[in-house]
This record gives sequence, structure tokens and C-alpha cells, in this order.
Amino acid sequence: MKHRVVVTGMGTVNPLGNHLDESWERALAGETGIGPLTRLDAEEFPVNVAGEVQDFQVENYLERKEARKMDLFTQYAVASAYMALEDADLQISDQNAERVGVWIGSGIGGMGTYEAQFRQFMEKGARRVSPFFVPMMIPDMAAGQVSILTGAKGMNSCSVTACASGTNSIGDAFKVIQRGDADAMITGGTEAPITNMAVAGFSAAKAITTTDDPAKASRPFDAERDGFVMGEGAGILILESLESAEARGAKIYAELIGYGSTGDAYHMTAPAPDGEGAARAMEEAISDGAIEKTNVGYINAHGTSTPFNDKYETTAIKQVFCDHAHDLVVSSTKSMTGHLLGSTGAVEAIFTIQSLRAQMAAPTINLHNPDPECDLDYAANEKKPINATVALNNSFGFGGHNATIAFQTYEG
Repeated sequence: MKHRVVVTGMGTVNPLGNHLDESWERALAGETGIGPLTRLDAEEFPVNVAGEVQDFQVENYLERKEARKMDLFTQYAVASAYMALEDADLQISDQNAERVGVWIGSGIGGMGTYEAQFRQFMEKGARRVSPFFVPMMIPDMAAGQVSILTGAKGMNSCSVTACASGTNSIGDAFKVIQRGDADAMITGGTEAPITNMAVAGFSAAKAITTTDDPAKASRPFDAERDGFVMGEGAGILILESLESAEARGAKIYAELIGYGSTGDAYHMTAPAPDGEGAARAMEEAISDGAIEKTNVGYINAHGTSTPFNDKYETTAIKQVFCDHAHDLVVSSTKSMTGHLLGSTGAVEAIFTIQSLRAQMAAPTINLHNPDPECDLDYAANEKKPINATVALNNSFGFGGHNATIAFQTYEG
């Protein structure tokens, strides 16, 4: 028996805001969370813009003593998890703890901690390296700390699949509930990559935009796009079996019905030509959910604002949906948040669900000079009504990781 899986809570910290409602309202209004790079010395890099989280107050969620034992990526996850649990009104107790799990992904984990502790090692020697160095750095610690702090004792895991980490984590958690191994999962992705080495590395790979104007830096599907904007944050969903949600009388945002995950087997950083792997991920999600393609009305695209991704994702969508591709609304909220790496799929899952509920797609801003090879309806610069019972969320990552999840409107 496959259990139906629904979303009962959501929480997020991202460049558009530190709360679910604020983030969605700003996304729908086409506002940008991208600004000048302030965390680092911008003079050191060929990039000077970023999607930074603003005014995050960790003490609203953790005692300072505990927060100091966590990298920023873990702090973001903990804050978002607390918000999601509160939103779901899900209480974890001795009675249900073993049936509530955690699956939170991160692409690179505690890069900031690694840099700080390496400097400590070089300047003061091995004896001055923190005993918390390893547990603060490893990517699975967001899931570990959320489990510890909430008391969730069910399956505890972390998907590390680069920029697909958040989407893979949600999809994998979905399968845990679907097969009956948990009643609820705290799931999503988190990342805090605005660090010297991360920015230097992506800059060296020529993956980041060198555009100086923050308001125009992220421009998915535009002919003048030249790379992504580094962003940060976390997105956490509470997934529950429909039986559990109904028994609690929980509100239900949407139903998660399909998951596809594929590998390109092609290149470390470049997507497979024509988005072959991306197309298979969408096909798998559609097949998994027994979805009629004409019921899909919206896709939150990976849409990174890089030359290859946007072109090949467009090709993949047309390959999967054929004539119906031109009836879809496809938008990239990265135009407003930047690319949140391992958390991007989770934050975008939240925007996908909100779009489905509102029957309104958040726009792709900065799309003023469309690329002729990107010829779908991208909700250019303004929100757009959709007619959809099903929406997809795409995420693709270095290493050839492709993941798609499918949400459906829930009718009780």
C-alpha cells in the first residue's frame, strides 16, 4: 500500500525574507533579494553581488551558547524547521517521536567553519582547532541538530547532490512516508555558501555573474545572462501521510505525488546536451505520480541564469511536454533570490506550492531581452495567473544530478 503524502507546514529563511509569508509576498511582487556583496571583501573577487539573508536573528530560535556550536547553514535549517513545525502545529512527543524523521540536504555544508578553523590552524596550530570543527562542518549536521532539538527519532538522513540536494531530500523523504516507514518527515535543504573559498571557486569556474548592478544581476532565460548569483538560506517542509494529517485535523497546503531523480553520466559541471537527464527526471516524476501532462500548468524552473542550463532546461521541457509546453507557465524565482545551491530546491518547492495554491506564478524578473532559444512563457517581469492542478519543481546539480518533484492541489 502506498500512503498519500501531503504538506502540512513550511518554513524558510532566504534573501527575500525570514518568514514564509514575507518571502512569498515579495516573490509574487517581483521584488529582488539580491544586493551588494557585504559578507566578504568584494574587492577580492570579480563578483560584487549576492543574495544574502538579511536581519537573521538566531537568538529567536536558539540560545547563543548552542548557536556557537553550529555553522550558519545549520542555524538556518533549525530556524526554518521550528517555523515549519509551528506552521504545521505538529507536536513531537514520546508517543510519536519514532514515527517522525528528518531528511535535510546541503550541497557543501559548513564551508564557513572550515575556512575559519583552517585559519586558526595555520596561525595558532593544531591545538587551537575547535573540538566542534568536524560536527559543525559536515553537511548532515543540519539534519542531526534538527533531530536533536525537536526530538524526532525516525529516519535521519541528508542528501548531498550539489544544487539538487534540497529537492532530492524532499523526494527521498516523500518515499519514506509513502512506503510507511514514517508518519511525518521534516525535510528540505539549507546552505550558507557566501564564503571566500566558495565564491572564489565558483568565480574561477566562471559560473557566477560579473554584472555589477544587483537589481539586474540574475536574469534567467535572458539573452544577456552571464552566470548565477550566489545566494543562501533554507527551506523546510513538513510532509505527512494523509492519514496522519487528517487524524490531527491539520491544514494541508498541497499533495506531493511524484518524484524523479536521474544522472547525466556526462560531465562534472556542464548539463547533458539538450537537457537529456533533466527530461528524464521530469518524465520519472510524471510517471511516478500517474500525472496527465495536460494537468501540469506550472513549472518552477531550475533557471540559474547560466547559458547552458536555461537553454537545455527549455529544450527538456519541450521534449517532455511537446505542444503543451507552450501552454505552461515556467518561471525562475532565482531571478529574485539568486542561487541557493543545496537549499534552492527546497525554497523553490515552497514557492511552487504557494503558486499552486494561489493559482498565480511568481515572475521571472530581469527578462527584457529574451533568448530566442528560450521560447516558453516565463512570466516575464510580472506575476501571471496559472490554470493548474499539478506543478513541477526542477533542480539540477554539478555531477549530473537531476531531481523533479510534483505537487498537486489537495481537495479534501
